[in-house]
Amino acid sequence: MRKALSKPILILLTIMLVFGTMAFPNGDLQANSGDLQRLGTIHGEFDHDSEEPVTVIVELTERSVLQAKHNNEQQDRGDLAAVRQQVMDDVSEAAPSSEFAREYDYVFSGFSVEVKQNELRSLAAVDGIKAVYPNVEHQAEVIESTEIGAHEVSPNMMDSAPHIGADQAWDELGYTGEGVTVAVIDTGVDYTHPDLEHAFGEYKGWDFVDNNDDPQETPTDDPRGASTNHGSHVAGTVAANGLIKGVAPDASLLAYRVLGPGGSGTTDNVIAGIEQAIIDGADVMNLSLGNTSNDPDFATSLALDTAMADGVVAVASNGNSGPADWTVGSPGTSRDAISVGATQLPYTLFDVGLTSSESTDYETANVMGHPSEDALLALNGNNFEVEYVGLGSSEEVEEADLDGKIALIKRGDYPFVEKAANAAAAGAVGAIIFNNVDGEQPEIPGMAIPTIKMSLEDGETMLEEMNVEVSDNDDQNGNRGNRGNRGGNNKGDDSSNDYTISFNIEEVGLMGETVADFSSRGPVTESWMIKPDVSAPGVNITSTIPTHNPDEPHGYAAFQGTSMSAPHVAGAAALLVQAHGHWDTQQVKSALMNTSETLYDENGERYPHNTQGAGSIRIVEALQTETLVANGSYSYGTFEKDNGKQERKMKFDIENLTDERKRYNIDVEFFDGDDHIKVSTSNNLRVHPNSTQEVNVGVQVETSELEAGYYEGLITLSNNNETIEVPTILFIQDPYEVFPGLTALFDSGGFTLEDGIFDILVNLNVDVDYIETMIYTGGLAPIALIDVQEDLPEGENNYQIDANWALDQLPAGEYALIVWVGKEEHSEEGWILGYFDLE
Repeated sequence: MRKALSKPILILLTIMLVFGTMAFPNGDLQANSGDLQRLGTIHGEFDHDSEEPVTVIVELTERSVLQAKHNNEQQDRGDLAAVRQQVMDDVSEAAPSSEFAREYDYVFSGFSVEVKQNELRSLAAVDGIKAVYPNVEHQAEVIESTEIGAHEVSPNMMDSAPHIGADQAWDELGYTGEGVTVAVIDTGVDYTHPDLEHAFGEYKGWDFVDNNDDPQETPTDDPRGASTNHGSHVAGTVAANGLIKGVAPDASLLAYRVLGPGGSGTTDNVIAGIEQAIIDGADVMNLSLGNTSNDPDFATSLALDTAMADGVVAVASNGNSGPADWTVGSPGTSRDAISVGATQLPYTLFDVGLTSSESTDYETANVMGHPSEDALLALNGNNFEVEYVGLGSSEEVEEADLDGKIALIKRGDYPFVEKAANAAAAGAVGAIIFNNVDGEQPEIPGMAIPTIKMSLEDGETMLEEMNVEVSDNDDQNGNRGNRGNRGGNNKGDDSSNDYTISFNIEEVGLMGETVADFSSRGPVTESWMIKPDVSAPGVNITSTIPTHNPDEPHGYAAFQGTSMSAPHVAGAAALLVQAHGHWDTQQVKSALMNTSETLYDENGERYPHNTQGAGSIRIVEALQTETLVANGSYSYGTFEKDNGKQERKMKFDIENLTDERKRYNIDVEFFDGDDHIKVSTSNNLRVHPNSTQEVNVGVQVETSELEAGYYEGLITLSNNNETIEVPTILFIQDPYEVFPGLTALFDSGGFTLEDGIFDILVNLNVDVDYIETMIYTGGLAPIALIDVQEDLPEGENNYQIDANWALDQLPAGEYALIVWVGKEEHSEEGWILGYFDLE
């Protein structure tokens, strides 16, 4: 939405255009205040003065087929189509620029439409419209990728599936995903790949980018953008069965291409893919895609809520915008779908000694990545010549003689793995990448050659020792200027080089499974839920890709991102669906959350809930659990500091899956503030065989004694055989001060009208950035913007508007007074304060 000007103006549909040039007296004014009615909510930021068109997703108040079903109502698709068509006809009249695209009726009720931005409020005022969402870009993002030759691949190379117990599920329990269908909603899938072709039948799915039944990846010759391979990598993690073995190798796959060239797509296609996957009978769906909207009520998040309610296990990546809090994006913000964060598998820790022939010790040297531990340790015991190759582009390494040497590379412009791969292709046996800014560089597993990282200062010292002259253009953004090199390492120079370096690399321990820095964090605005729900491996994941090379069309690559972690969970869900076909989606979700492995950082500190969720999934434990606790996590929401001592209760269900009565002990702990957070619950509980019992856990919070922020805790349920931890969270003080979210902005309001002056009273639920007051016709066509109020506080606000300048130009008839209440960069609500008559 857009903050308007601070003085009354006529909108583009001016009174002159609507009523001609005649002037009309005020006459008798009769106000009919109190007919408070909410118009459609406009999500996102738009310029309401602009004629530039935008595509938006319109949600109807009339429920979709599945939404009606879940509310114990009947909804016929034909009847819904008639309602939708009437609304679309009304939209065409209210917003003449409208051009309609997709229509939805199964999981989501509405349509997508292109419209001028200055007509959006007219559109939102149409009867039957609940909300308007921006058609934002969704991206299949990969942090780093390395292509791998088929001769280098074996099933054992995919360490992540065995790490979460997939091989035990196959070999010891007999669950492989057979009979379960997983929908991959992504960039398409190379269904001809030998590791994937077994999973596809005659019907492959649907391409919503090109609107046909061939959901293949984007090829290299598409003039609209770059080729893709993301969906094929995701599909391989779920169900590959060849050189690579996915988590559910006997599952069936359906592909829905909703992201086109370059791996990007729009909300309207994503919703269409979700709908079609449900219609086609998918049991599980994977969405390794997202946007930056931290909103549980965004269209794609709502669609996944509906999918889960209808019995389809929906899995979504949490996003790659970590490590800051509040970075989770839709559809990972869904209340019911399983949102997944990314972890790095356990790895060996090394201490790196790096010394030059000038007797300089480079103290900041550390391991960035390597193809194998043996390759890394092979650097010990030798003296290596060093060649500086700037940013490590393919052109730069081709100009250098790197055979048997160490490539010295500056950070910037190119991915780390690309720099290492270029150096390896030129014959380097190792690489050193130094920073281009102060601070630490990330660890990047799976580098093509052993790669050491070090600081900017150490990098500049090494260049100085090598007598490399770097021009002023080689700035801290990595833009390299001319270079010279003492010793003549350039091709064609036969002079010797007496500058060398040596390594002393030693194993010093083992790092356990850790959360990847890039993995997005929660909480979610408005619902204040913990996200992700669970975590799974997402760093250096080897899977299937198309090469787009006709001579060798099928390949493999190591990718990293939450896009890689989500299909691990989708595959695990497929095994659970096979094993427990009678379970509903929440039971599947609870099993994965209840049995997850708690993760700790490099200092041994437990990761926050909003970093790891319930922990890293463990398939065998989930398959064999004897107890389910739902919900798998819980948020108590917000407590206002000014309200003193406050109490709140939550309920969760304990389901005993065994044939024996079980007795459970319940313990609740908040990590901080426990002196001022008191918990009440049953100390123990007995649950009958194959039965479910509801449990209350209440909290009493002394808000005045606690700092603003959020407080995490654990509800621990235990018996002789099991211990289940349920993450919980509560917030102190209005979360809007932490992150700009919003629920319902407006509570109540009204107006009086006397002598052409509106006296307006509005009661706000939160602080808002603006209220724009407008006059509409009785049929809700906009006429004039008559006032803008800025930065209004929560609570009652009273203001007066002298509107004689507008009312004097209106003919007799009925009119509506409407306010648009908004918070910048999020959404705005339209409310009819009431009607008034001019006589």
